[in-house]
Amino acid sequence: MNSVQIRSAERALSAGTWLIVGGAMLYSILTVTPLMAKHTADRWDWTAPILPLVVDAAVVIVVRLDSVLARMGGHGGRWPVVLRWMTGCMTLALNIAESALKNDLVGVAVHAVAPLLLIVTAETGLAYRRAITDAQTAHETRQKAEQREREETAAKQREAAEKREREARAHAAAEAREQREHEARLAREQTAREEAVRREERERTEARERAEREAGERREREREQQRLTRERLEREAAEKRERERREQEAAALRDRREREERAARERAALLAAGPVNEKLPEERARGVVHAAFGEGLPVRAAADLCGWSVGWVSSRYQELREAPAPALEGASS
Repeated sequence: MNSVQIRSAERALSAGTWLIVGGAMLYSILTVTPLMAKHTADRWDWTAPILPLVVDAAVVIVVRLDSVLARMGGHGGRWPVVLRWMTGCMTLALNIAESALKNDLVGVAVHAVAPLLLIVTAETGLAYRRAITDAQTAHETRQKAEQREREETAAKQREAAEKREREARAHAAAEAREQREHEARLAREQTAREEAVRREERERTEARERAEREAGERREREREQQRLTRERLEREAAEKRERERREQEAAALRDRREREERAARERAALLAAGPVNEKLPEERARGVVHAAFGEGLPVRAAADLCGWSVGWVSSRYQELREAPAPALEGASS
């Protein structure tokens, strides 16, 4: 519970307690006054309400002081307990006395409600106030602990911030010092580089002039040499191209003849086996069909040689008719 809820509960308890005490006091005065008037001399009838008022005043004192002590966390000892129970028993006795003398049990029960409610309310209110005080004390203790913890955390954060600030200042100072040293070093290096550049520029100018003179003479010699070399290379390249062309044509002719001879031998070897009684493996059967197609054999003869159906052989013949000539040579080889 927070402090607002605790104060709200305490106000509700105080309002309820004083409402019950006020009602019980009014009811007690109205009930006890006739009894006291019967047992008082006629000329002192006007004093009849004094006794219930005194007893009820003692109840008010007990309830009020107990609430104050409970709020402060104190305890009055055993005498407040004696007074509280004595006033409660007196109020109960005065309220039920007239009915008890008449042996009216219903009246005793009815008139005992207010005193008993007052007694129980006083005890319960005291217990509630002590519980509320304990809760409020615990809440305040917790708030103080949280406050101390927040203060300690804030102090640590401030210390950390100050430390970071000091480190940042020291780091900034070191960086500034390094930056100044770096700039001075760069300035010295820049001066040295500029001097070296000027010296190199003079040397390059002199070297370029010498080189230009030498290059002019060398270019003249090289142009003449290049012209002679170019003419010789052109003659040699033309002769080499012509020789390579003749060699390539001869090699292509030899390769074509060799492929044709090898294909003819392979077809002859495939066809030399003659008809078979069972299907050859598909790869070998394709080779037989291709050889038969190359020799111009009919589809039926090719089917007898490979053992496959006429339809399958016809499909292979159709594929071979649609295939280009280089593909046919590759398949035959």
